[in-house]
Amino acid sequence: MAKPRPSKLEPAQLGFTPQRPVAWLSPLQLAATGARVAFAAQFGAYLDKRELQNAFPTKVHDEHAECEDLWLDYVADLGDGFNATYSMAYLVAQDDLDVNGNKLPRAEILVLGGDQVYPTASGKAYEDRFEGPYRAALPQAPSTPPPAVYALPGNHDWYDGLTAFLRLFARREGARIGGWRTRQTRSYFALKLPNRWWLLALDVQGAAYMDDPQLEYFRGVAATFEPGDRIILLTPQPAWVQSEQHPLYYDTIDYFLRAVIDPSGADVAMMLSGDLHHYARYAQSDDGRQLITCGGGGAYTAATDNLPEQITVPPKHSQVRRQSTGQPYELKQTYPTKMRSRWLGTGVFARLPWRNPGFATMLGILHTMLMLALNNAAGRIITVPIFLMTAIVMAATVFFAVGLTEGQTRTSAVVLGGLHGIAHIALGVGGMLLWRTLPFDDWKPWQISTMAVATYLIPAGVVAALLVSLYLLVAARFRVNVNELFAGQGIEDFKCFLRMHFTPDGALTIYPIGIDRVGRRWIAQPTGSWFRPSRPLRPRLIDDIITLAPAARHAAPPAEIPSDTIDASTIAQTA
Repeated sequence: MAKPRPSKLEPAQLGFTPQRPVAWLSPLQLAATGARVAFAAQFGAYLDKRELQNAFPTKVHDEHAECEDLWLDYVADLGDGFNATYSMAYLVAQDDLDVNGNKLPRAEILVLGGDQVYPTASGKAYEDRFEGPYRAALPQAPSTPPPAVYALPGNHDWYDGLTAFLRLFARREGARIGGWRTRQTRSYFALKLPNRWWLLALDVQGAAYMDDPQLEYFRGVAATFEPGDRIILLTPQPAWVQSEQHPLYYDTIDYFLRAVIDPSGADVAMMLSGDLHHYARYAQSDDGRQLITCGGGGAYTAATDNLPEQITVPPKHSQVRRQSTGQPYELKQTYPTKMRSRWLGTGVFARLPWRNPGFATMLGILHTMLMLALNNAAGRIITVPIFLMTAIVMAATVFFAVGLTEGQTRTSAVVLGGLHGIAHIALGVGGMLLWRTLPFDDWKPWQISTMAVATYLIPAGVVAALLVSLYLLVAARFRVNVNELFAGQGIEDFKCFLRMHFTPDGALTIYPIGIDRVGRRWIAQPTGSWFRPSRPLRPRLIDDIITLAPAARHAAPPAEIPSDTIDASTIAQTA
């Protein structure tokens, strides 16, 4: 007997537990994230399972290569709070979407671009933050064969060494996620698409090298390319805009282009990534190579006002001896717009204390201890308690600036962190002077401490949180703690994804779709998705419709392919 459809957002009915968005500035979350990042950095080589995947089946996924036309969705950074994640899942699951007068049918292929779960990967986290919402959005396969889903791991999928990711997405027999069916057998994959289009998804994290089995896999795939074939290159991070802070990030991609793609005579029409939680498109021309970041699948909205108007790819400060010739690219569009992004940044004063009550509480405890240390000094400037509390405050603020600003080693981060610490000490002195105006002089120390916890801790925590908010707003102008400015706010709105149409004439039409407001209240329905939003979602185009030309009919012959390239027929025939 079939299980009845859920009527409420209750775990007993759903089979999973809807989650609130991650409170990224929660003290426990900050500590856990810092520990996991450090652990991954120190022991990443021991956790890396990419080379072990050489024993997994190799396959070029060509199930849709002979279709007359094809629709494909791209969603990234999705496994966070239920409202935002389900809103995007609901949109991609509908039979069709009306977007600015264009009726766009549901895609036959769903590609997930990374970070399918937050904050770290585990079987339970995937179930609650990704599988459950997507199963609720498309409970049954709408067609035969069912639509396919492919996933590229992001850094949050990597924190357990890809264990949970591979168990979910890379089963030999495939797995069902609601109405979608997984097909890949490795953490990287190649899709052969209609009319000589290809999608290559590379599993390269940060400055990590490309493992030999993965490199050989793609060399074998490239051996089947015809000159002029068009490539969509999928990467976990938009290295083209991260190279200033991370000079090595683009080097692996550039090596892949020079060693694998260029000898084949194929043309990379688009590079696509998530990781940064916004939409941004760089291009030399509207019909030239597109560099697109589209990370609006469910995680908190990230800033766009800090993006440069022009970039050079590969970056000029690359550290490799050989590199491709740098080409200039211009920023064509962002979502949210830069003006909206600046406006959203100013909302930190209202959102940060409310979204992160644990963080405000921690600040309240810290400032209560600082005030009591200053108050007990009896006119002395330096005491052991004052020294300890001052050292703790300064160390915490400098670490907050330097340690949480990824890739940041500039002096500006240390200076801003130090000034932030001095501001908190000044706030503590002000709190001590205010406290001394109260009639507590004759009280015993334990009574004063108890009264301070009861009356001073909460107001001090709120004021200190507002001071942190002011620091974040100022520091972001210097590109310090930009991520924390928006992570601390946890903005769920302004989400986006791409719907792509491979047309019968061989062209690729890309519809960048966004919603300004995600659903927050859900109503059970008898058919289709388990729940619909009480207020209809309003998808709209967030950029011009992008049209990329078909594969070239007559192209120059490819350069000689290295003799150590594996036999492509082996890849194509192995299941």
